[in-house]
Amino acid sequence: MSIKITGTGSYIPSSIEKNENFHKHHFLNTDGSSLTHPNEVIIEKFKAITGIDERRYAFDHLTSSDLAFFAAEKAIVDANIDPETLDYIILAHNFGDVKHNTIQSDILPCLASRVKHSLRIKNPKCVAYDILFGCPGWIEGVIQANAFIKAGIAKKCLVIGTETLSRVVDKHDRDSMIYSDGAGATIIEATNDEGGILAHETASFTYDEAYYLFFGNSNNKDLCPDTRYIKMDGRKIYEFALTNVPLAMKACLEKTDIDIKEVKKIFIHQANEKMDEAILKRFYKLYNTEIPEGIMPMSIQELGNSSVATIPTLFDMVRNNEIKNQHLNKGDIIMFASVGAGMHINAIVYKY
Repeated sequence: MSIKITGTGSYIPSSIEKNENFHKHHFLNTDGSSLTHPNEVIIEKFKAITGIDERRYAFDHLTSSDLAFFAAEKAIVDANIDPETLDYIILAHNFGDVKHNTIQSDILPCLASRVKHSLRIKNPKCVAYDILFGCPGWIEGVIQANAFIKAGIAKKCLVIGTETLSRVVDKHDRDSMIYSDGAGATIIEATNDEGGILAHETASFTYDEAYYLFFGNSNNKDLCPDTRYIKMDGRKIYEFALTNVPLAMKACLEKTDIDIKEVKKIFIHQANEKMDEAILKRFYKLYNTEIPEGIMPMSIQELGNSSVATIPTLFDMVRNNEIKNQHLNKGDIIMFASVGAGMHINAIVYKY
């Protein structure tokens, strides 16, 4: 028996927010003072560091659970399964359903229950629950699904990553330009095929690192002090990721008998183009080997950072040949790796 991803689906909003749309934003420092550079320079530097040209925002009438439902429908069709046969729906997010022009998160009922309701699944033994694990949430959901199937208490699981970060950004913070919306879903099944999940690794660094990402006040001190927005210490996250993600990836790979030269694709959380490139460089440096050309597909340039949705949407796009010069072949060894709020890190080695 192997445990494999048998279906994928994604929902990428069609509403595009380009970099030039931020030219009229009033960006401020954390102390409320204005930035010294004009927006054109700020945006140019932002593009050089992150690689982001544009990002996607959900339409006003949609929420994270809506996006998750759309992606889930596609994954179920792709896997050609009856949704009534699902044993678990595991949904990763960070902020729940935040309706447009509101400041309150809604997680009652949990988003997984909402998706199950929208899918019209009657089976009460299909257990639906959410996980809050930062950007690595989708990978951790896959790891949990793998454990349930290995333990013999499940045969089929639906794992979703969904987020509408555009609803929780501080428009006066230049970091707001990073974030995006989207959803990706996968069906995880026990099959008789070869391959599937070969190894996984997870770690939580909380002693000093727990609050590198947090909910904080707007940089605009005139706004309501009781309203919170997503905030981050970008420098500390960058340094943390460069040190710890390659080590977690190496630990994961070493649980198998696979040589690094056999790895064909690495799907890293799409947080920052320069950071992902640096993580990859550090990873291959641990093995004193060169980075193969085209090994790391990227979607951040057009889709931005949609947190838990970045890897499942990217994987779905590559599976469907929607990214230029990127494709997968049966038997390919691939890796998934992510880092995010918590601070959590995880990785999976997978035979496609």
